[in-house]
Amino acid sequence: MRCPGCGNPDSKVIESRDLDDGSTIRRRRQCLECGTRFTTYERIETPTVVIAKKNGRRELFSRDKVAVGIYRALEKRPVPVDQIEDMISQVERDLRSSSESEIPSSRIGELVMSKLLRMDEVAYVRFASVYRSFDRVDDFADELKKLKARVLDR
Repeated sequence: MRCPGCGNPDSKVIESRDLDDGSTIRRRRQCLECGTRFTTYERIETPTVVIAKKNGRRELFSRDKVAVGIYRALEKRPVPVDQIEDMISQVERDLRSSSESEIPSSRIGELVMSKLLRMDEVAYVRFASVYRSFDRVDDFADELKKLKARVLDR
């Protein structure tokens, strides 16, 4: 693994930790040349998943795209990074375990929203506002009414 600081190919592993029920290994490394510390992730290579977009385009599933949306929704919220990474991995695992070779993008949005709802209600509303393209304040108010009803039903 090349050092992001100096490009040296030699580093030592300082710490290793299993994530995602053992399907991912997080390694803290230190460059043997300059001493820079960095993190790497080792994951099992999984089958290709094609996402069918609303506009008819097709593209490969991107864990990074899902992560960006989730991190944006959870920005400045009191949720630990490990918990966020676990959720991203759950979404990816759920999609990859599907028997379908092509998955509609709407399923990803709904899956993320269901997980965010259990994790952080503010993040859920943030994500829903972008995913569902809220144009008016009434759209927010309607979603908040639904959310309030769910919370009261618990």
